[in-house]
Amino acid sequence: MKTITHNILMVRPAKFGFNEQTAASNAFQTRDTSLSNEQIQQKAIEEFDRMVLLLRSRAINVVVAQDTKTPVKPDAVFPNNWVSFHEDGAVISYPMFANARRKERREPILKAIEKEFEITQRFHLEHYEGVNQFLEGTGSMILDRANEIVYACLSPRTDVRVLDELCETIHYKRLIFNAIDDKKQAIYHTNVMMALGETFVVICLDTIENKEERLNVIKMLEQTQKEIIEISLPQMKAFAGNMLQVRNTFNETFLIMSKTAYESLDALQINHIKKHTQILVVDIPTIEKYGGGSARCMIAEIFLPKK
Repeated sequence: MKTITHNILMVRPAKFGFNEQTAASNAFQTRDTSLSNEQIQQKAIEEFDRMVLLLRSRAINVVVAQDTKTPVKPDAVFPNNWVSFHEDGAVISYPMFANARRKERREPILKAIEKEFEITQRFHLEHYEGVNQFLEGTGSMILDRANEIVYACLSPRTDVRVLDELCETIHYKRLIFNAIDDKKQAIYHTNVMMALGETFVVICLDTIENKEERLNVIKMLEQTQKEIIEISLPQMKAFAGNMLQVRNTFNETFLIMSKTAYESLDALQINHIKKHTQILVVDIPTIEKYGGGSARCMIAEIFLPKK
């Protein structure tokens, strides 16, 4: 099993903006009325296109799907929350907390993926929305695919019952814990406090207040031979936990992170990361500010077999 992928999906937004329905549980979103909706959308498109161009310039295979203007989907740029793609040809769709985000699950996107990749199984977990239980894909959880482990911090968007069904479906074991920010609010997604690479992990251990839970996470990371690169709470709030390692067509690896995240790191942390992988910095301030997600959130990894 591969830990990181050569192929990624990104969704070009058609109506990006501040989502009122997600703001209560996403402390990273900022309500700012200094720009019009049209200006926010224009800036988001520019940032998205620059990011795709940069990734492709490094020979990373990016499949771009175009969002539709209707129905309005302000968070369509974050596809990793509604779908995951697996090496055995499985595609899994997930239950989403905000009603506005459920419209992001679009079969035409999967049909486009199928032109290039084999889809042999489909699993649907979205029926859990009917009982207000959620699991927002690889935002809610970090998949260690090589070791078949799911890391997940529990929150209103990450329900252990849905997680258990997911683990049963893909035959992974789970490691759950509670993570909170400096205002004692639950971290809404695991992928904002933890980024797992092939040989390392960037993680904000300070968010895991329970000593036993923290120790369990550290032990598992050490057992699976990941070098732990710790970040602070202020660095986490600057999206330094929201990174993704990918591989290009020449087998080189890159850790994709935002400029906000990169500038929050100190020289020692950067040097630790560079021992393991190259760093690729993308500038996405509008998407981060209004969407409350960063570079990793914008990417859905494609592990499906190529046709």
